[in-house]
Amino acid sequence: MSQHPDYRALFDLSGRVALVVGGGSGIGEASALALAAHGARVAVADVDIAKAEATVALIAKRGGTASGHLVDVRDTASVDRLVATVQAQEGRIDILLDMPAINIRKRLADYTDEEFDRVVDLNLKGTFRVARAVAKVMTAQRSGSMILMSSMRGMNVEPGQSIYGSTKAAITLLVKGLASEMAEHNVRVNALAPSIIATPINAVIRDNPAWKEAYASRTALGRWGETSEMAGPIVFLASDAASYVTGTTLYADGGWTVIDGRYKPPV
Repeated sequence: MSQHPDYRALFDLSGRVALVVGGGSGIGEASALALAAHGARVAVADVDIAKAEATVALIAKRGGTASGHLVDVRDTASVDRLVATVQAQEGRIDILLDMPAINIRKRLADYTDEEFDRVVDLNLKGTFRVARAVAKVMTAQRSGSMILMSSMRGMNVEPGQSIYGSTKAAITLLVKGLASEMAEHNVRVNALAPSIIATPINAVIRDNPAWKEAYASRTALGRWGETSEMAGPIVFLASDAASYVTGTTLYADGGWTVIDGRYKPPV
């Protein structure tokens, strides 16, 4: 890279192939649209193929190029088929964004083995399955940017978040380890850690006015975030603008992790 490059062009993703797993809704949908708007050809994968195809239609309506794919990240064979299909169709995978996660809000002592396995298998092992498959492709082509999803819950939690938070903390460390392994292959690996973004996973909170407002007041910005506000960080991590960024977790949390509670001291 030259000392004074075309800085606007650093965000240009033209000619690149992005795989967005969980691109049928929420942050995944918004990010797929943003990656396409910056020039990437986007493979949108989701456990709900109708939602994936809906995102593809939105991208096409805006002049972008995309394809829809069915995947269940709880199934290794399904993940491997997806990655092989996208590689065969596109010839490469330059960008990975992996989204799928669930949260069962219960105190740890009330969790069943089956519930623990459900959350860990989807959130952590599902991320592992996708990252493993794409890492092989990017290693062979000696380039790429992988973006995995952590959360501010990987740093701090509340009652009912122990298991979900543990998976997100694990992803933060997984990113560090994978980044150290992939650097020699010219592949960057990072995580995004949002806080309260209005998505289907937290509808139960937003449906409760007191709970919704309590969370909003816990952020420095004093509000919930929109899925579109995660598009900028995703495009940045995917692009050459982040060419010297790897092994990090980017907190896009409205300042949730920088303030110490709801009381505003008289200073």
